[in-house]
Amino acid sequence: AIISKANVSLPIHSSQLVENLCNGKAIQHHKFCLKALSTPEVITALDTTQLGTLIMKLGAANAKAKLNVYNEIIKKPGSPQALKSLNCCVEAYKYAILSFEMVSSELVEDPQTANYDVAVI
Repeated sequence: AIISKANVSLPIHSSQLVENLCNGKAIQHHKFCLKALSTPEVITALDTTQLGTLIMKLGAANAKAKLNVYNEIIKKPGSPQALKSLNCCVEAYKYAILSFEMVSSELVEDPQTANYDVAVI
């Protein structure tokens, strides 16, 4: 799994960035958000742009891991209906990966476009 289970002490600055994000009104699962962003990589986030880039990279990595699982399941015998459903999942994960990667690069170049794009992922 990409999300580490290690308990990491975050520097105050990074910790505050994560807490502010996870406690925002748009976040429905505050505890999950805090746990997911308690990784050693978060320590390097010096501002919200870096934190956003990290989050998009984590999203892409998690989606790639799930895509690999679906690709392995597809290799096994199954019904045509199951195969069709799995192929839909594969396409959705491919789209999500591309979207996360696109937003990650846009955050630095064009934050306003990145903000829109992340809303439609």
